[in-house]
Amino acid sequence: MSTTTTSYSISALAQEFGITTRTIRFYEDKGLLSPERRGQTRIYSPEDRVRLKLILRGKRLGFSLDESREIIDMYDPSKGNVDQLNRLLERIDAKRQQLRQQQRDIEKMLAQLDEATARTRAALKEQTS
Repeated sequence: MSTTTTSYSISALAQEFGITTRTIRFYEDKGLLSPERRGQTRIYSPEDRVRLKLILRGKRLGFSLDESREIIDMYDPSKGNVDQLNRLLERIDAKRQQLRQQQRDIEKMLAQLDEATARTRAALKEQTS
């Protein structure tokens, strides 16, 4: 019975996720990934691959690296991931509220720009009449 452990090179992960090796090294520098090293070669485990996938998913959702780290680090295989999932839901709700507020702010600014445009056009019309 042979057991084979899957491992990944930095270039394989970069290609799989469509990112640069520099990005992966950045996540390492931030302590989000910790591959095994053999000389100058980085060897990534399946766990590293999953962490990278979750980091990138968090980024797409607008989470900071610290927020992603907090959620990812909560996972405890012995306890399951109920707390982790609940925290993720909290973060998603907070992000949704933040985006809705930004949307309202943008709508107000657009209305102000529309008003300024209308006033400017009216003033210009008076000047050229």
